[in-house]
Amino acid sequence: MPDYAAQRLNMVESQVRTNDVTDTRIHAAMREVPREQFVPSVKRPVAYAEAAVEIIRGRYLLEPRTFAKLLQLAAVTPNDVVLDLACATGYSTAVIAKLAKTVIGLEQDADLVRIASETVHTTGVKNATIAQGALIDGFASKAPYDVIFINGSVEFIPDALLAQLAEGGRLVAVIKSGELGRATLYLREHGRVGQRVAFDAAAHPLVGFRNTVGFVF
Repeated sequence: MPDYAAQRLNMVESQVRTNDVTDTRIHAAMREVPREQFVPSVKRPVAYAEAAVEIIRGRYLLEPRTFAKLLQLAAVTPNDVVLDLACATGYSTAVIAKLAKTVIGLEQDADLVRIASETVHTTGVKNATIAQGALIDGFASKAPYDVIFINGSVEFIPDALLAQLAEGGRLVAVIKSGELGRATLYLREHGRVGQRVAFDAAAHPLVGFRNTVGFVF
């Protein structure tokens, strides 16, 4: 039987710590949450690989390195309310729940909502819920959020999401332009949202977050 606890430790030591993720709270959370339970059974042998894991067609868990670096960029605190956008099977929600006060995992696929709800519950997380809705709209009924975490690459951030940030709130995402992806932090200060690029990153794209290309003569 695979020693998943050893694999989790190795993931943190070889993929997370070595890539400048210094927040020990993130190390502890990723050592504790059983990533293998959030992937299809046939994918469990690669649950801790240095790669994104496809869970249904076109949807992936972020590569551990990218996930951890985005988490550190978001600077989640124990008092934060977090919207975990495109949470898929709920792995990211379960990890973030170890760092935050409250987490809402948002998914639009009904099957993923069901799987995430069940799996997050079975891993003992008490401060997270899974909601269903269009990803591009966010989840305004529970806004504002201290952090919005986007699982996947996007070409733009909708105004509807930025409007759901609290004062001092942070949104992190991989912004893709052509073949290049960059992890970007958006910060609301004094009612306005600024942004800065933090590091290069690769992530699979989320449907619905592509720029519209107009007709060209």
